Amino acid sequence: MLGIHISEERNMFVAENFNRTLVSKYGIHTVFTDGGTWYPQACNFLHLKHRLHPPFEKSLIERVMQYFKDRTEGFDDYYPCTKNNGIKCDLQHVYNWMKLFIYIYNSKVRNIILFKIGGEILLT
Repeated sequence: MLGIHISEERNMFVAENFNRTLVSKYGIHTVFTDGGTWYPQACNFLHLKHRLHPPFEKSLIERVMQYFKDRTEGFDDYYPCTKNNGIKCDLQHVYNWMKLFIYIYNSKVRNIILFKIGGEILLT
């Protein structure tokens, strides 16, 4: 996973902003999407190639996203936001947790997670 952006809207402006941050970080690449109508417009605006995922890849991506959602929900069950007076947690709390989850997941997949114990760095 290269990046994440939480938004209440799904439109060309949100997609273009997200793609712009990825381009600035990773350079220009072809963008593959699931067929949302706002993605081709955003890619055209940024002069990026846009392609649709084949059905098999699309189903794999949907499964990964479902796994991500399940893990997020499970985390919230065990470690709910502790704001007082019944105030709902803001999106920044969710965003911070997702950044942590992505870091740990990607590090574990690459088997290079670092732990600092007593001044020593251990690779596991």
